[in-house]
Amino acid sequence: MCFFFVKRRFAGKSDLRPRHRMGKVTGVAVSCMVLTRLDLNKRRIIRRQSAVFCVFLLLWAFSEFATSAATFTASLDRDTIRLGEAATLSLAFGDAGQTQAPSLPAIPNLHVAYVGPSSQYEFVNGRSSSSVTHVFQITPQQVGTYEIPGMTVNLGGAKLTSQPLKLTVIKPDVPNPQSPNAVQIAFLKLSLPKTNFFVGEVIVGKLEVYISDRVQGMERFQFTAAQTDAFSVGTKVERPRFNTQVNGVNYQVVPLEMSVKALKSGSFSFGPITASVVVTLPVPGRGRSPFDQFFNRGQQQELNMASEGIPVLCQSLPATNVPPSFAGAIGSFTFACAAGPTNIGVGDPITIKVQVSGRGAFDSVALPEQAWANFKVYPPTSKIESADPLGIEGKKSFEQVIIPQSADLTQLPPFQFSYFDPEGKSYKTLEAAPIKLTVHPSSSGPAIAAVNGGNTESNAPPQIDIVPIKTDLGAIVHPAAPLFAQPWFIAMQGVPAAAFLFLLVRRKRAEALARNPRLQRRRKVDELTRTGLQDLRNLAAAQKAEEFFALLCRQMQEQLGARHDLPASAITEAVIDEHLLPANLPAPAEQTLRELFQACNQARYSPTHTSQEMEATIPRFEAVLNDLWPAK
Repeated sequence: MCFFFVKRRFAGKSDLRPRHRMGKVTGVAVSCMVLTRLDLNKRRIIRRQSAVFCVFLLLWAFSEFATSAATFTASLDRDTIRLGEAATLSLAFGDAGQTQAPSLPAIPNLHVAYVGPSSQYEFVNGRSSSSVTHVFQITPQQVGTYEIPGMTVNLGGAKLTSQPLKLTVIKPDVPNPQSPNAVQIAFLKLSLPKTNFFVGEVIVGKLEVYISDRVQGMERFQFTAAQTDAFSVGTKVERPRFNTQVNGVNYQVVPLEMSVKALKSGSFSFGPITASVVVTLPVPGRGRSPFDQFFNRGQQQELNMASEGIPVLCQSLPATNVPPSFAGAIGSFTFACAAGPTNIGVGDPITIKVQVSGRGAFDSVALPEQAWANFKVYPPTSKIESADPLGIEGKKSFEQVIIPQSADLTQLPPFQFSYFDPEGKSYKTLEAAPIKLTVHPSSSGPAIAAVNGGNTESNAPPQIDIVPIKTDLGAIVHPAAPLFAQPWFIAMQGVPAAAFLFLLVRRKRAEALARNPRLQRRRKVDELTRTGLQDLRNLAAAQKAEEFFALLCRQMQEQLGARHDLPASAITEAVIDEHLLPANLPAPAEQTLRELFQACNQARYSPTHTSQEMEATIPRFEAVLNDLWPAK
């Protein structure tokens, strides 16, 4: 445009000097003025070149505009992961300025956590560009294929949509019990005492961590995810460890217990529970040496473990026959109530103490509503005292203050406490005996003043200003020996030292016991045997043959399992040939053991035995115990 404008303005003025126009036109206009002095052919060539240059400028400007448009893309760092691992989702915004993190759609069984943004600036060939990437961590809670739908954002009035993504979650390697060659360094095993329970009922779940004997060290163990949307999981408590074998491989088992409570009704899957751990394994091709552990030699490997999910049916509480005093308590409880003082005047406070003891969800235990007619009532306070680390056994105490407002009251309203028993699948109501009251009319301030005759200072004791001087010294008494010279004081100085030595020896014995799982099991089995023998005698006297032989079989399994470091549930009659005969067990003891196992097996099908037969079996079992543990 500048070219044609200059040409039209200066047409026919060939004698015009350029120096007169240099301060009034741009560089392009000056170039056009110079072209008027050239011949016609040269002007045509330069005109074509200028047109081509203008077209190039237009194309360059259009490309700059096109390349500076905002972009939006979504990507995953990997599209296939194992359960227990996490994938990284990146949402990249190019030339979009300061962009806030978008909200991702809710996807079932996927836990999404925002990690943070990262920015990048570039300046290449005179052109600048910027990008912002928002990073999310996606942790699956179940095996399957998940689709992350395309997301639409509005940037500067333009709507941009990302492409959909797929994430495949596969199961970790879990040893197959049917395969004798299956070897796993570490794995998880989840179990529940039952799979059909009520909403609000508390049960104890068990998670066992199996660690192979190949592992030299273990660190940074942590739970990564748990499919427990319909459940509330309490604190995990570690129980004593033990050793076992799976497919011929020795494992150390770390049992963990946790309280589990259903939150809603329906069919769900409890688990899987995933965890990660860093283990130290021996270097391939190098034998084990005591110096390897001392110098921490070995290769470290991060493992991801996952347990199997357990199908669970959660039922709602029955809607029929619900007691009026039911306030949501579920479990098995006892109830006690006390109040005091009971001989009071109108306006004096009475403290009511209620204690609920037993097993269940104590957070749902509450005082029922009472009809407090002619009483002023204050809100109750509560305190929970747990008897176990899981918090499902103990007691909950309530204290409430009430004030009688009438002298006609003779007793407190009877207290009732109702709860739902999940074992009996029914509601139960406990009622405390009525507490009698004696309420007197209130004594006020003016009545007291009337008794005193209106003079409140007439009965006040006289004040003594100066104490009289004592003129007689009294009898002379010899001072007692100083405290440090008393024999009992000297003997007391040895008490702290003796207490320290006693606690030190006790701690050393406890540490030695903690390092010896076989000794722990032996003591536990001895305790079970002491109580089990008495239970056997009671069952024999009650002629309960089925329970008698079931307890006898369990006692033999515990004894043989403790003696040979085997799981008690795996002890059968075949153990006698595999372990007892090589251990040179006396022949009478071996024969007695066989007969006892055969008697237990026969009792399952024909439990008819007399008390004399069962009582005669107990001395034979005691004789076998003396042969199994000759050092006792």
